[in-house]
Amino acid sequence: MPVHHVEITHNQAARQLDVAVDGHPFTSYCYWEKLKKPVLYPLRTSDGRVVTRSFPVEMVPGERVDHPHHLSCWFNYGDVNGDDYWNNSDAVDPAGKYGRIVHRSAEGIVSRPGLAWFDAGMDWISSAGEKVLDERDRIYFRAAGDLRMIDRIIKLTAQDRPVVFGDSKEGMLGIRASRQLEEPSDEPQKYVDSSGKVTDVGLMDNTGVDGEYLASSGLVGSGQVWGTRAKWCLLQGTVKGLPATVGIFDHPDNVAYPTYWHARGYGLFAANPLGWKAFTDGRKELKFSLQPGESAVFRFRILISSRRLEALETEKLFMQWLQDTGEE
Repeated sequence: MPVHHVEITHNQAARQLDVAVDGHPFTSYCYWEKLKKPVLYPLRTSDGRVVTRSFPVEMVPGERVDHPHHLSCWFNYGDVNGDDYWNNSDAVDPAGKYGRIVHRSAEGIVSRPGLAWFDAGMDWISSAGEKVLDERDRIYFRAAGDLRMIDRIIKLTAQDRPVVFGDSKEGMLGIRASRQLEEPSDEPQKYVDSSGKVTDVGLMDNTGVDGEYLASSGLVGSGQVWGTRAKWCLLQGTVKGLPATVGIFDHPDNVAYPTYWHARGYGLFAANPLGWKAFTDGRKELKFSLQPGESAVFRFRILISSRRLEALETEKLFMQWLQDTGEE
């Protein structure tokens, strides 16, 4: 198998770190001024197809324009000491109880054949303007054959007061997939038309829209997968006439492994280990918390493939993930 060169370039003027594989764009870690949290935008397959939604950065014909906070790929949570970090965007009332995640630093950039990484620092700022969590990530970018992988090792440390994560369905590692990876739906919605304008569509054309979820539990489709627990989950379909897969892997060292899945037919796809009460109709509650100075580490892998993956192959890739969490 040929070895791909993965390279990270920090474009400080644009406020982003660009990741390329053999000179071709893969994704960018973006900390633009207007964002309420850093994002990875967009995610691409090995042959360059974009598998995440472009709205609200770009107006791509056929895309939905709901949930402007669902930008490509991100990590945050819906209830941290009563503040909502998930739903925050320019579209909400700024006087509301919304927190934001502010990029602080990008250091230790390493680029080498097959693998690159850097360390990111972020501050979780409350609606009152106080820093409640210190976030330090090591983000790995890997390329192997037609697979692209992103590993996020996320360390959250409580600051001067206890931090309580309420049991919210809105969390944590999220992806908003492109239109073609949504499940087919006839629900009336607002979409971007061919001229780039937002329009109401009563009956949407589902041609080429064929997304389908597959969880390690064997459950298929958002109706079965949502609110259930599994160690990995895939969203598969066809993008620009060719197969594509986006997956998220949980890790046995994470809190509440295996994670719950916040998987929606309209392309929202998130691993949420902390939302017990929301996912069990109140039968269970976690109410995860950190005392001042206490830390929690979350580990996730994002997998992008330019083909469909069967459960057996995915399970092998999951086992490889358990071996790959570190530098090579």
